[in-house]
Amino acid sequence: MNGHKAGTVPPGTQTLARGLAVLRAVAGGAHSLNDVVESSGVGRSTAHRLLQLLEQEGYVERRTAGYVLGPALIEYGFLALSNNPVPVVARPVLEDLASTYQDTVHLGIVDDGQVLYLDKIAGSRGPVANSRIGHRMPLTRTGIGKALILDRTEHWESLYRADHEGEDGLESGLADFIRRMEGYRESGTAMDLEENEQWIRCVAAPVRNGGGRIVAAVSISATRPYFPPARMRALVPVMRDAAHAISRKLGQPQRGSEVAHPRR
Repeated sequence: MNGHKAGTVPPGTQTLARGLAVLRAVAGGAHSLNDVVESSGVGRSTAHRLLQLLEQEGYVERRTAGYVLGPALIEYGFLALSNNPVPVVARPVLEDLASTYQDTVHLGIVDDGQVLYLDKIAGSRGPVANSRIGHRMPLTRTGIGKALILDRTEHWESLYRADHEGEDGLESGLADFIRRMEGYRESGTAMDLEENEQWIRCVAAPVRNGGGRIVAAVSISATRPYFPPARMRALVPVMRDAAHAISRKLGQPQRGSEVAHPRR
């Protein structure tokens, strides 16, 4: 839940806005009242009353280690996922990829300028990527994020600058990013070459709805020893086919036959 940007609060909704700020603070790891006050900017007495109400309604729980998100949010999370057809129709494709290649598979969407992971199946060999369902990652640092923005050519620069603000070599990095994105757009897939996590690489492809708009992306990732350049290149058509298999269920027209799978 953390990562959402605060906007202008409509008149008459200040109390709700403070409650949401408190909830986001707990979601972001604020476990004590002092942490919640510091993270949310809500006054101590107000934050305490809001936490009491949120606990009463099941939105937070108070444990020995402090406040954590409560069971009501789990229920609503599953309801939110059930209202989105993408995770449901994608799951069989993700399971097939994971069982065939033994590597970690993700499904993600764009939410508030970041990747939001809707599903993950962990690989059965080597370390697992530092991600989880509901986790957020930068769009321009991840393979799945790049796949999600393949069509947003006019936003590549601003998205890159936002994700790399204050870093050395930003201009040269931007030029290299644009060059690689142009190649990714031509191939219909994108890669993460350890730009987000050291040793973790991935190949990703966009999922489109019946109107051809990118609505999600699917990726397969593994550590460097399991993802040498040759294997990553071999997985490009596989991920295109996997993404298109999901897209077909969302109304995309049928295309040519799928390619043979590369060796593990």
